Amino acid sequence: MHNVHRTPMKQSSTLNQMTGHDVFLKMENQQRTGSFKLRGALNKICSLTKEEAAKGIVCASAGNHAQGVALGASQRLITAKVFMPKKTPQAKVQATESYGARVVLTGETYQEAYTAAREEMLATGATFVHAFDDEEVMAGQGTVALEMLQQCPDLDTIVVPVGGGGLISGTLMAVKTFSPHVKVIGVQASGAPATYDRFKGTDTVPLSGVKSIADGILVKKPGKLTYPIIDRLVDDIVTVNEQEIASAILFLLEREKTLVEGAGAASVASVLAEKVAGARKKIGCIVSGGNVDVSRLTEYQKLSEQTEGKQSIASG
Repeated sequence: MHNVHRTPMKQSSTLNQMTGHDVFLKMENQQRTGSFKLRGALNKICSLTKEEAAKGIVCASAGNHAQGVALGASQRLITAKVFMPKKTPQAKVQATESYGARVVLTGETYQEAYTAAREEMLATGATFVHAFDDEEVMAGQGTVALEMLQQCPDLDTIVVPVGGGGLISGTLMAVKTFSPHVKVIGVQASGAPATYDRFKGTDTVPLSGVKSIADGILVKKPGKLTYPIIDRLVDDIVTVNEQEIASAILFLLEREKTLVEGAGAASVASVLAEKVAGARKKIGCIVSGGNVDVSRLTEYQKLSEQTEGKQSIASG
């Protein structure tokens, strides 16, 4: 795939000391557009026939997927229309428009933007580029894990943030094909645990709402295509709470000098909070994105301080 960065894998000696593991961070926050989403979007867009390309593409997104689709479309000179919820941060709207896509703000939630995008697809014959429930998209996301296995061949475990499941299903297919002994663990925000609940068999009622600072993984229900892959291949799924995510964002900012969004910090949060069990291991954490609203850092600071009885990060 052209124009996708091979992002670095970084070791954090502080993280190693704090957790007793050898932790490697896969820095997809340094990917073009600030997130791994470009990989899947570009893979899908590159797979379109000339006839499909001529009809344009549409998508729905709360942010990162939109930017990936917009950049991918601009490279193939395809017109792209992106439907986003009305309260999408202005920075994400501007970034998407800067890549040449047309943005339509509609509805309160991703779901409403998604419905509007599907209607556009039916009316115009454009190709719908789904954020996760698409085989080409999943395959593109799986290239993150392939790079990790090349960069650190002796990984024991890969920890992956889970929203709709595109990244983890692509990761699972790549890892279980080429290095089946490597464990793959999914992480969800405790405020948006749809995949976790189904995997653990506790999803008796559908989630009425989802809430978390990890807006990149705020999904109400597991993907139709992604969930069966997760269910069949994943080793475990865990959840992290808001304090744990906020603490991980601040840890990465203070110690690694890197700014990561809530979804991207979830994998690191799970390791810091000792949710990934076992003796000393080589753990690869996918830091999935860095498109964070800088004005919210004080909110994260307050959240992280609510962790009672935990050693403060500053003295770690």
